[in-house]
Amino acid sequence: MCEDCGCSITDSMTETESDHDRIHSLQANPQLNDAKTIGVIRKILHKNDHEAAHNRSHFDNANVLAINLMSSPGSGKTSLLESLADLPNRPFEFGVIEGDLQTSRDADRIQAKGIPAYQIQTGSACHLDAFMVHKGLHAMPLDQMDICFIENVGNLVCPASYDVGSHLNVVLVSVPEGDDKVEKYPVMFHKADLVLITKTDLLPHFDFDLQAAKKMARRLKPNVDILEVSTKSPESVQRVADWISFKRKMRV
Repeated sequence: MCEDCGCSITDSMTETESDHDRIHSLQANPQLNDAKTIGVIRKILHKNDHEAAHNRSHFDNANVLAINLMSSPGSGKTSLLESLADLPNRPFEFGVIEGDLQTSRDADRIQAKGIPAYQIQTGSACHLDAFMVHKGLHAMPLDQMDICFIENVGNLVCPASYDVGSHLNVVLVSVPEGDDKVEKYPVMFHKADLVLITKTDLLPHFDFDLQAAKKMARRLKPNVDILEVSTKSPESVQRVADWISFKRKMRV
């Protein structure tokens, strides 16, 4: 269990479960099966959800679409954002709230592309929460942006538990990770509005079954969109940009 957040509450959580359902699922976990611990976790969830709604209001008032990027470390979140910044026909302006345990390397990479970025160093916390993102959004020039990406801490478990105030969740899984990751980490993929299978230029070198990964993703969430992407292919990155642009227009 994460000592910062009690994130093992997500073991049997789905996208439609209420706080009551999530708390009820703790009964099978002897480490958490006491009234005091359950009460603390309930308060954490409630406060975070309230702050997330507040964040969404900020984004809505600024007419900014907020997208939470989630994946394991090294799946290509920052590389994707760099590639989006380089697109000659990018249909939107964007900024990035970056989450990492330490260093500002990812924010530095984004800023080097001329894109506004704000780094959140979480210390020992394995995910961003709504309060961290709230601090970050106040540091962003929202009036100059169409999209705000929230690049979550690299982790296929804990970020799925916490609403950070985004409108959409995008989950990346890379070819080197293996096609079994979708099945192994179902809570994350239950949350996805878009699944990106990244580093597809490496398919000839890895035993990754594209169709198996897509089938499992749609078994977990039948209506999820799936795109294949390689940062070495501007055409595939453009398809991601077009998907995002379409979703933004749907909200305007």
